[in-house]
Amino acid sequence: MSLVKFEHTAFALPFACIGFFLGYYEHAELSFDRILLLKMLLCMIFARNAAMAFNRYADRKIDEKNPRTAKREIPAKIISPKAALIFVIANCLLFSTTTFLINSLAFYLSPLALFVVLFYSYTKRFTAICHFVLGTALAIAPTGAYIAVCGNISMTPVLLSAMVLLWTAGFDTIYALQDEKFDKSQSLKSIPVMLGCKSTMILSSLLHFIVIILLVIIYFHDKFGLFYMSGSIIFSAMLVYQHLIIKPNDLRRINAAFFTTNGIASVVFGIFFIIELIA
Repeated sequence: MSLVKFEHTAFALPFACIGFFLGYYEHAELSFDRILLLKMLLCMIFARNAAMAFNRYADRKIDEKNPRTAKREIPAKIISPKAALIFVIANCLLFSTTTFLINSLAFYLSPLALFVVLFYSYTKRFTAICHFVLGTALAIAPTGAYIAVCGNISMTPVLLSAMVLLWTAGFDTIYALQDEKFDKSQSLKSIPVMLGCKSTMILSSLLHFIVIILLVIIYFHDKFGLFYMSGSIIFSAMLVYQHLIIKPNDLRRINAAFFTTNGIASVVFGIFFIIELIA
């Protein structure tokens, strides 16, 4: 649980639930399937377990050198690299098996999903856009859950995925600020390394501004009502809040912005969105 930071599931899981219920909202002829909901949740858990554990495995030597990450489970020798890798393989197999039990499109796309979530761990070695690859990994959630229900894709889950991609890239660039000096010393790539602190925060603000625009586009595209609007306003306010509490010369509240604010924003938005669909 500690290795994979299970509590961080709060970032993507609400959007997977949104995609799942959106599938039933757009296909009223379908009967709600509780077993399918369980399969979708298992897919989320297995994919995220594999991604996070592989990230810790791939970065184990880097984590040893970084004072901020040296106490993580693998460099601290709490979990062996071999055990972590076995855990990754087991979760990949469980994920693929579960998608097979959902529908053919989910199964055919499962290798692509696994490639994206695992490949992210190597991207900071050669590209500064690693934050957008992480965003893509989380953005699979709403569209993947929608596919689980319908076996096809529509515009709204794609817009939601675009929103998740930019939202994640925006807050991950802020989180990466605390490792800017270390990343430079190890020749690792990131937007803070490439742009510096002040420009990184401007870019993050721009990405989150586009997220708010996408929320408005979804509102008019689907003609949603009060619950969606309320959830969107709260989500947007929490995006603004995290940018207000972090200054280029004071990064002490990064963890509050990264973990607490974004986790709460995701859960609250998910609840209001699903209530909107049910209502």
